[in-house]
Amino acid sequence: MSEDKPPSRPFISKIFDKFFPKTLKPRAQLMQALEDAEENLVIDPHSRSVIEGALQVESLKVRDVMVPRSKMIMISSEATTKNLLQVMVASSHSRFPIHNEEQDSILGVVLAKDLLAHLAQKQNDEFNYREYLRDALSVPESKPLGALLREFQQNKSHMAIVLDEYGEIAGLVTLEDVIEQIVGEIEDEHDKEEDNIIDYGDGRYLLQANTSLSEFNEFFESNIMSDDYDTVAGLVISGFSYLPEQLSEINLHGFQFKVLKTDNRRLLLLEVQHTVKDSTKDK
Repeated sequence: MSEDKPPSRPFISKIFDKFFPKTLKPRAQLMQALEDAEENLVIDPHSRSVIEGALQVESLKVRDVMVPRSKMIMISSEATTKNLLQVMVASSHSRFPIHNEEQDSILGVVLAKDLLAHLAQKQNDEFNYREYLRDALSVPESKPLGALLREFQQNKSHMAIVLDEYGEIAGLVTLEDVIEQIVGEIEDEHDKEEDNIIDYGDGRYLLQANTSLSEFNEFFESNIMSDDYDTVAGLVISGFSYLPEQLSEINLHGFQFKVLKTDNRRLLLLEVQHTVKDSTKDK
């Protein structure tokens, strides 16, 4: 009976073991080392941001960055060629989950380029998507983002269907979603302006930290007012009285705020949930 091999350590951890002394293991000291390296012109601000992003990926979960089901663009398994083409043109995406509505399951993924190739060669023939169906990678929403990135690389995949604890469709996540956590937003000419607040449908909301308080109040029907800050990021930083680290949590004005993404200067992404109303917070 062979012995189990110890789990491989994240690549980023091996890199830091090589270039930083063991005494810099604590996260705060590691971040200080990066700050010192930038100040001494050893690395530039962008390189520092990328390194910090890679570190954050190791502590995020798929649920923290996924596109929730309410925002997914799925194509019915009963769709005709015309239906497929209409959805693909309207969305400008390149990969589309095929949804079996009766079983509420994903049969696979169809690529827009396969439909275009078919239309170029056989314009009058119906497109049988089943001949081109790619397997859909499925992952739990609790999967660490770093592990997902390595699974994308191993499987040469660009998209995964996210399942909740009951095995039901919770959303989807793409390779681009993961890469953006490291290098920042990757926009092209087809990208549409993102909603500042996204409802996951389970009591959790994904929130751009620079969302204005007025927009936040309108969305949540709250009444948070201050002369000291105009954004939710300002509210959260004021509550901590310092720039919080990733995954820090705080309860303010009947809401729980969780820091999902930050850099050395500002908050970028938050998760928000309603909590039991605390009347003392609004005074």
